[in-house]
Amino acid sequence: MTPAETLILAAYFFVLIILAIYGWHRYLLVYLYMKYKDHEPTPAGTLDPLPVVTIQLPVYNEMYVVDRLIESVCAIEYPRDLLEIQVLDDSTDETREIAELAVRRYAAQGFDIKYLHRTDRRGYKAGALEAGLRVARGEFVAIFDADFLPGADFLQRTIQYFADAKVGMVQVRWGHINQDYSLLTKIQSILLDGHFVLEHGGRHRSGRFFNFNGTAGVWRRETIASAGGWQHDTLTEDLDLSYRAQLKGWQFIFLGDVIAPAEVPVEMNAFKSQQHRWAKGSIQTCRKLLPEILRADVPLKVKAEAFMHLTANFNYPLMTVLSLLMFPAMVIRYNMGWSEMLLIDLPLFCAATLSVSNFYMVCQREIHRDWVSRLKYLPFLMSIGIGLSINNTKAVFEALLNKQSEFARTPKYRIESDGDEWIGKKYRQSVSVQPLLELALGLYFTATVFYALANQIYGTLPFLILFQIGFLYTGLLSIVQQFAGDPVVLKTQVASGK
Repeated sequence: MTPAETLILAAYFFVLIILAIYGWHRYLLVYLYMKYKDHEPTPAGTLDPLPVVTIQLPVYNEMYVVDRLIESVCAIEYPRDLLEIQVLDDSTDETREIAELAVRRYAAQGFDIKYLHRTDRRGYKAGALEAGLRVARGEFVAIFDADFLPGADFLQRTIQYFADAKVGMVQVRWGHINQDYSLLTKIQSILLDGHFVLEHGGRHRSGRFFNFNGTAGVWRRETIASAGGWQHDTLTEDLDLSYRAQLKGWQFIFLGDVIAPAEVPVEMNAFKSQQHRWAKGSIQTCRKLLPEILRADVPLKVKAEAFMHLTANFNYPLMTVLSLLMFPAMVIRYNMGWSEMLLIDLPLFCAATLSVSNFYMVCQREIHRDWVSRLKYLPFLMSIGIGLSINNTKAVFEALLNKQSEFARTPKYRIESDGDEWIGKKYRQSVSVQPLLELALGLYFTATVFYALANQIYGTLPFLILFQIGFLYTGLLSIVQQFAGDPVVLKTQVASGK
C-alpha cells in the first residue's frame, strides 16, 4: 500500500473503533435497563398537606397550540387554591392576543392564572422561566412547552414523590400525538421512546445521572435555587441545570409509566433545527460541566456515564468523516483482497450500527404490543440518523468554537391526525446550503453503490444503502418542504437559549 492508502485505512478504522465504543455503550444501556427493570420508583411517603404548585408555560409565537395548552393545563386535577398557572409569553405575533384571551377566560372561572409578557427576551426560555420564578408562589414548579397535553392526573401521579426531601425533580415520559402522521414523525417517536425508556430508565434505576428534558416535569423550587438557577449560557438550559442539581446531591425520578403527549415536528427543516439545538447545547454543556463532573466526589460509574452522555454528539463529526472515507477505503480493500480485512472491518461496523437496531428494537418491545410490526422502521431510523450528520456536525463545531448563532424555533402546527395540514401555515423554517451538501453526499453514495455492484462487493451494500438513503432523504425533503409552506420564515437572533 502507498502511504496515502495506509493513512486512509488508519483513519477509517480509527473512526470505526470510536463509533464502535459508543455502539457498545448502547448495549450497556440496554443491559442496565433490563437488569434494573423491576426497580420501579415508589413515593417515600405522602405529602400532607398538599403543597402549592406553580405550572409554568413558556411560549413564543405559538398561535396554533397555545389555547390548547392552556385548556389542558387548566384541566389538571389539583386543589385550585394550591395551583398557580403562569403563561410566560415572549411572543411577537397573534399568539399574544390568543393567550391573553384564554387567560382571562380561565381567570373568570376562578383559576389562579397569570399572563406575563416580556418585551426583552433576554435568556429566551431560561430567561422566561427565571422571570416567572421570581413572582411564583409555588413550592414546586411544573413546566410544559407549548405543544404538550398533560393528563388530568399529572400532578396526582408526580407530586407525592417529593415526600422524600432529597428528590429535586420528577420527569415523565413524552408521548406523541402525531406519531402516525408521516414516516418522519414515526421515526422521531421511536427515537424519543429510546431516549426516555432505555436511556432515562437505565440511567435512573442504576443510580446514574439523567436529565430533565425541558418540559413535562416537576421541580422542587429549592433545587433550582441551590443549583444556581436557570442559566442561559448554553442552548440546553435543562441539561445544564440537571447536572448542576445532581452534583449538589439532589435525586431525580423518572416515571416511565406516566406519559405527557406532545407533537413532534412534521417538517424536516424543523426537525433539523431541533436536533441542531440539542446537539449544540449538549456540547456546550459538556464544555461547561464535564471537567467539574470528572472532579466531583461521585461514583466512577456516574462519571463514566456522564462522559458518554455529554460527548455522544461527537459521533456526528466522526460519522461525517466515515462517510467521506467509505468509498476510498472500499476501493483500497477491494484491490488488496477482502478476506483479511473483513475480520476487522465487519465486526467494527456491526458494533457501530447494529447496536442502534438492537437498542430501538428492545425499546419498542418494552412499550408496544405490536412491536414486531414497528421493526420495519429501523432501517429508516438508522438512515435518518446518518442523514443528520452534516446538520449536527455543524452544531458540534459551533459549540466547540463558541460561535453565536441564529435561533430558529421548532414550529408547532396543531397536527393531531392524518387529515391535519401544516402547509400554508406560518413558522416555516428556512434552509441554507446544507441540504445541497446532503444531496451531494447522497449522490456520492449512489456512485459508491454502483461501484460495489459492478465489482460484486455485495456485502457492503446494506451499509452503503443506509448512507445513500439517509443523505438523499434529509436533503431532498428539506428542499421540497422549504417551498411547500407559507412564505413567512421566522428567525430570531440569539446568542444562546431557547
